[in-house]
Amino acid sequence: MSAKDPKVDAIERFFTAYAAGDAESMSAVLAEDIEWTIPGRHPLSGTKRGIAEVRSFFDQLGKAGFKAEPIFFGTNDEYVVDIHRGWTTEGLGKVDTMWALVWHFRADGKVDRVVNLSGDQHQMDHFIWDNFTLAPLPDRLA
Repeated sequence: MSAKDPKVDAIERFFTAYAAGDAESMSAVLAEDIEWTIPGRHPLSGTKRGIAEVRSFFDQLGKAGFKAEPIFFGTNDEYVVDIHRGWTTEGLGKVDTMWALVWHFRADGKVDRVVNLSGDQHQMDHFIWDNFTLAPLPDRLA
């Protein structure tokens, strides 16, 4: 039996920290210049750059009681793909779908890019619009 890939171990630590609401342990897996891309047409979609933006995104998901259950990991030298069930426990409506995350690892073992792929993007878009409000103008604009 071969040893577990350390990249998979890092992602499992990330999911364990996520379930516990432990932002520090989640961040420990990520490179400072992480780019995390969230698909969709909703206020939380787009590419989050840097640990602070990624943590802010996960803080928002926490308000909807998002949960994740890893199902499968596939690896090569630079990437891990995880398949997991992701669902909400709070808010109007629900999300309950399969997700694929593509994790890219640098040579130092830190994750520098993640791309989320949703099994039901329309479900996620509707849920976010129903449960998150944008700040009024002009506060919403940078």
